[in-house]
Amino acid sequence: MAPTTAADATGARRDVRPDVARLIERPSARVLVVGGGINGIATFRDLALQGVDVVLVERSDYVSGASAASSHMIHGGIRYLENGEFRLVAEAVRERNRLVRLAPHYVKPLQTTVPIFSVFSGLLAAPLRFLTHEQRRPKERGALLIKIGLSIYDSFSRDGGAVPRHRFLGRARSLAELPALNPRIEYTANYYDASMHDPERLALDVLADGRAAGGRSANYVEAIGADARGVRVRDRVSGAELTIAADLVVNASGPWTDLTNDAFGVPTRFMGGTKGSHIVLDHPELLEATKGREIFFENDDGRIVLIYPIKGRVMIGTTDIDADPREPAVCTEDEVDYFFDLVGHVFPGIRLDRSQIVYRFSGIRPLPRHDDTQPGFVSRDYRIVPGTMPDGRPLLSLVGGKWTTFRALGEHLANEALERIGAPRRTSTEDRPIGGGAGFPRDDAAREAWIVAHARSVDRARVSMLLDRYGTTAADVIAALCAQDAPLASAPDYSTDEIRRLAAEEGVVHLADVVFRRTSLAFTGSLSLPLLEELAELVGDVLGWEADEREAEVASLVAELATRHGVLLRERRAAGASAATGHAED
Repeated sequence: MAPTTAADATGARRDVRPDVARLIERPSARVLVVGGGINGIATFRDLALQGVDVVLVERSDYVSGASAASSHMIHGGIRYLENGEFRLVAEAVRERNRLVRLAPHYVKPLQTTVPIFSVFSGLLAAPLRFLTHEQRRPKERGALLIKIGLSIYDSFSRDGGAVPRHRFLGRARSLAELPALNPRIEYTANYYDASMHDPERLALDVLADGRAAGGRSANYVEAIGADARGVRVRDRVSGAELTIAADLVVNASGPWTDLTNDAFGVPTRFMGGTKGSHIVLDHPELLEATKGREIFFENDDGRIVLIYPIKGRVMIGTTDIDADPREPAVCTEDEVDYFFDLVGHVFPGIRLDRSQIVYRFSGIRPLPRHDDTQPGFVSRDYRIVPGTMPDGRPLLSLVGGKWTTFRALGEHLANEALERIGAPRRTSTEDRPIGGGAGFPRDDAAREAWIVAHARSVDRARVSMLLDRYGTTAADVIAALCAQDAPLASAPDYSTDEIRRLAAEEGVVHLADVVFRRTSLAFTGSLSLPLLEELAELVGDVLGWEADEREAEVASLVAELATRHGVLLRERRAAGASAATGHAED
């Protein structure tokens, strides 16, 4: 929606977005959540569903920080068993199964194969690590150890088992199923976790549920301090400042939790995040080699890594390197070399080069401070730390958290908040579908019926694509398409009215919000300068951008793609070049 005019805390009249105007009009709440990653959003949703007056502010775009750098998996974390984190694994497996049911449009079972090159390796070292937390270089895990781990893992799925149990295959059967695998393998272990093909869109669904329940939220609003009146925030778009008075503040700013507390005047040293990077390749041979499975295995350094077919591309990740949250996280050339080496270990006959990389991304995990502990030994569990704001009101700081457990974490954090503000829990989110997961067709017949019912003004192929992209909220998208709707010239899988609706309804502020988080255009390597210019026209029409603002948005995004994601858009209209793919280069 186009900006409106409202008064800020100083009485000045400024153009502000409707979401910010609502905060200015009523700058108070029972609970203020600072941080719009998946865990802050889940807490916001849960509290709103309890009827709590809750506000969420995010200094950048929603899910643009740590939550945007995930491995696109909903998983139990089998390797956490070795660190003795049984509570976390049990909760994660339950939540994995639950999300397959509650968000079936975005979370789906995914077969995972572990190549195994020995039988007994690690059998003694793993129990020692479990008992003593010794941090020497880990040995490769052999078949017996993996078998034990998977048997325990399966035992946590007794709540209904949304995915099949594991199976072991010998060398001959393994190579028959995956012929490109390294022939030196002894076995493969095959089990199921779940894929999350569109994490940002899943988070936007969670956010929309909270807003529909009465919660207020605004992105690009930064918490800049605190005083006796409340938390001071600044709209980074208009510059408007205001103070939000809240009975309780929840700091869910992920790797930046300590920095946010510092801004509040409550210094903490909770966080010690590590950087994880991924690359995405357009590599048909490697894609075919995976046979639609995630290949999940251990590299020589003990790091668990993955090769993951997704959206017609192959994603490879991830690293685990200590990082400073004050510095941008970027995938380095050394990390690319690391990924190429590990692919060669599993698929020795497949060659990779940098021209096949269409996208790189990196982020910082919100892990607890770990001093001399090696990153791989740091707990992936979460905890909630109580504190006090300068005005004496309670503060809850979230330390840790992962995508798989966001619903349970949000409920846990909401319970802590409800206790402190003296409000009852009215409902649980345990069985509540998320966004477009409500009424999502579960079989081919139901899917066909849904498509037929919504294909009156849009052809069936388009309805099917929108159902995959948005779940059952595709009905709202279809209703917004007018007779003049047309495919984008440079990305025909998307249409002009579809992009306009995203800009109008989903809190878009910058062009980057569309290409990184409202669509998959950046992730799949589908960008070009003509496409960015086409998108800037459509988004600019909705948001009221002048010609110079559209040009600035395109230029800023081109620079961000190059510096943060290794994507160089090589077309230049002045040179009359034809559209190129925008692959990453050295």
